[in-house]
Amino acid sequence: MQKINLDKAYRLLNHGPTILVSSSFNGKQNIMAVAWNMPLDFDPPKICVVIDKNTYTRELIEASGTFAINVPCVAQVSLVTKLGSSSGRELNGTDKFAENQLETFAAKHIAAPLLAGCVAWLECKIISEPHNQNTFDLFIAEVVAAYADERVFSDGRWHFEGHDQEEYDKLRTIHHVAGGAFFATGVAIQANI
Repeated sequence: MQKINLDKAYRLLNHGPTILVSSSFNGKQNIMAVAWNMPLDFDPPKICVVIDKNTYTRELIEASGTFAINVPCVAQVSLVTKLGSSSGRELNGTDKFAENQLETFAAKHIAAPLLAGCVAWLECKIISEPHNQNTFDLFIAEVVAAYADERVFSDGRWHFEGHDQEEYDKLRTIHHVAGGAFFATGVAIQANI
């Protein structure tokens, strides 16, 4: 994992991947799948993410004022579906991390755990916008730290090609389109200008 300069953090979401949002507050933690997210600004870097008011993750986010974005890959598509199809609120005496034996590591600036096996991670602090949050379930957050797997993100760019293409194909980001169906990020093409 390499640290990403914050002026390039927006590029970790600029291609529209499905993400996993993790949250933590007062010894409780949760993780959920989110398809509606995007970069918003460059300096300081900001993102938007839609998190329904009925979710346990949102409850923890609103209490802590922070969350993490974990960018999963093809190798995790079944896990993403599973995490997006259940509520952490329904797990008594445990959480989705323990229930699914998820390997995590600590964020540097927030309490929410980061999920191992993903290809990018963003640590985020909410910019309070009560009208947007309550009316549209839209959260705006400043990215305070960003990291990526250097196998697929370096020099400020995504690249999913390498000497072992089968391995790289498993590291492609995923995009939920509906009903448990996903697309994987495709081949990069460069425009001639």
